[in-house]
Amino acid sequence: MIERIEVLSDGASAVYGSDAIGGVVNFILRSQFDGVQFSSDFGTSSEGDGNRRNFTLTTGKTWERGSLIGGLSYHNIDPVSAAARDYSRDALALSNGQPVKQGSSATPTGTVNFNDGSDQSAQLAQANGCGRVTRNSGVSGRAGPGDFHCYNASADSYNYQPFNLLQTPQKRTNAFLLGTYRFTDNVEGYVNTWFSKTESASIVAPIPIFSNGDNILVSSQSYYNPFGVNFGTDRSTGTSYNDLNTRATVLGNRSYQYNTYNFQISPGLRGRFGDSSWQWDATFNYGKVKQKSINNGFLDYAAFNQAIGPSFLDSDGVVKCGSAGAAIAGCTPLNFFNLNDSANLSTLQVMVVNPIVTSVYTVKQFEANAKGSLFELPAGTVSLATGVSYRKERSTTASDPLWTGDEDGLCGVIEFCSSTLAGSFDVKEAYAEALFPLLKDLHGINALNITLGTRFSDFSSVGSKTNSKISLEYRPIENLLIRGTVSEVFRAPNINGLYAGVAGDAATVNDPCNGYTGGNTVACANVPTDGSYQQSDGQVSGKVSGAAVAGYQLKPETGKSYDVGLVYDPQWIDGLSLSADWWRIDLEDTITTVSAQTVLNQCFANPASSFCALIHRNGNGTINYIAEPTVNLGKLWAKGMDFNLTYRAPRAAWGNLSAGLNGTYLTRYDVLPDTTDPSSVTIHNVGRYTQAYGNFPRWRALGTVNWALDDWSATWRIRYVGHTAIGNSDPDQSLSADSSEPMVVRKIGAYVYNNLQLGYVGVMRMHARVVAIA
Repeated sequence: MIERIEVLSDGASAVYGSDAIGGVVNFILRSQFDGVQFSSDFGTSSEGDGNRRNFTLTTGKTWERGSLIGGLSYHNIDPVSAAARDYSRDALALSNGQPVKQGSSATPTGTVNFNDGSDQSAQLAQANGCGRVTRNSGVSGRAGPGDFHCYNASADSYNYQPFNLLQTPQKRTNAFLLGTYRFTDNVEGYVNTWFSKTESASIVAPIPIFSNGDNILVSSQSYYNPFGVNFGTDRSTGTSYNDLNTRATVLGNRSYQYNTYNFQISPGLRGRFGDSSWQWDATFNYGKVKQKSINNGFLDYAAFNQAIGPSFLDSDGVVKCGSAGAAIAGCTPLNFFNLNDSANLSTLQVMVVNPIVTSVYTVKQFEANAKGSLFELPAGTVSLATGVSYRKERSTTASDPLWTGDEDGLCGVIEFCSSTLAGSFDVKEAYAEALFPLLKDLHGINALNITLGTRFSDFSSVGSKTNSKISLEYRPIENLLIRGTVSEVFRAPNINGLYAGVAGDAATVNDPCNGYTGGNTVACANVPTDGSYQQSDGQVSGKVSGAAVAGYQLKPETGKSYDVGLVYDPQWIDGLSLSADWWRIDLEDTITTVSAQTVLNQCFANPASSFCALIHRNGNGTINYIAEPTVNLGKLWAKGMDFNLTYRAPRAAWGNLSAGLNGTYLTRYDVLPDTTDPSSVTIHNVGRYTQAYGNFPRWRALGTVNWALDDWSATWRIRYVGHTAIGNSDPDQSLSADSSEPMVVRKIGAYVYNNLQLGYVGVMRMHARVVAIA
């Protein structure tokens, strides 16, 4: 029910408030519709999977004093497994600059690494010629070093990719109701209501268990422990011992189910002040989003940790938890060194828990606006738009205390901790924007206008801020517009960035300390200096939190945006319009959740960096976890050019033809991660992909060709995404695609997406669509 879309490409914080840094997209809804309209479409991938089905019903009625429009829609998308495509079925890593198949060190047979200098470490090294081993298939591991062989990441790592989804299944039902009623000639009431329900799901590989990363302790006194030494971490003391990673494939895949409900209602009044040019609008908006997630296939920490604690063979021939004379009732020991033995299945199944997390977000907003003419100048009418608003946002995330992370991100479930969230803020705002026509109809000046705008915002969470803008429009001739805007912009932190609790994540990193031979003892604390250290797993434990948990006072991002452009409608080609805008955005105090990779890179580049305190390594140098808080930390500079071409051909016997081309050329997207560190390196993102900041090709473009003749129509859309690269040949960037090799660059080619749609309007409207990727 969208009538049109309006795009403002310059900074608009002065009028639209926080977040309107790069511009604003306004969706204008239809106010009148008569009759009944039904549409449906079906689609599938070229491989015959990922089917989608969409159905939409719209009905409306308009009468003398008002209108009513309602609609229902249903969307259903089938899953696509990563195993169904050659490019996604294998977990990959870079080695010596080349892609190799390499997954997780949490394997069904387990990987063992001694770092306590014990006799067992020497025995394994002597028997196998290495310090890190994995158990041979089909043996228990209790016979000694001969039951193991040297761990080879390419041959022995676990391929988790086939269990993931390229496309998640989704069912979505939407309903809306739009109504208007004219009370008098100058007053109209309206209400807009939306509701949606979305059901989605995903699956991932069976649960991995990292003895140190998950803070479990495999006791040296376990009956099943063939080595007689501790593995993992003692939570009570924080002491880390040897490494032992495994995966409970016997339990099958983990799965996630999400049920999301959205509701919004916006009643209001609008009208005119008498016979004047002034129009007014007052509205109240209430919105609520509720999501319930069910997370299946995780393990109770306390029960699991007890089952891998001390155990013994009792006189009745049964292995029991505890020690002789002090057996622990209700506990069945687990053989952590052969976890997927069928004998462990019933014990593990009792420990399975399915955490449920419920999140609720609400917003209440009142807004009043007015616009109209103030007075006349020789060049035209001075007009003003002004308004006030009050908004209150609240968000909560709740789960069972067993699954709620503590201040260290730890909870009662292995591999799953929910971050608590309970916070709110309100904001009071007022704005004004005035248009002043300065000159017109002069030699060399067809028109000259200036627009001034300002907005005052008072946030209960981060204080007050005033942002202003100035825009100039100059027409030397009627069909050429030259325009420019300078705006103050800002972005206030959201509730999650302010108040989110500690939550764990599986951060993907390349450890810059691989092959370490000395030099930076802060970033590479406890890492051996003989060059033998190699990261054993591409994923490490991360602990993400909001600012409040870290004791940090967030403030808004602030900056300026600049835009200079022109629009030309040549008289010598009827129907052609060209535009180009050069823009620049400078931001300070950027709000960011620091990625684990950025933490490692910045600390490795400068041992005095504040990021170094966020890295926590075990006694053997492996990463225990990396803290990833939300803070004001850096600066951002971006600039580029937007261009647009539209053409509508004169009507001809063969139909109506129109075409359009929109594109962006990005010349700069630089980020300084840490302004508190004088040696912090500015990251140059243009033409590159990084995990921390995303994908920034220099060129992006969208082309459209439309044709219509009588009952027939056709549309061809072409989307172009330019080439990028992973890594950087500049050593100062610390952005190698492969942590084992400096300055490795991997190139990603450009992509072209084609979408062809054909339509016919007869008794029923029919469309056929073909989507192709080149």
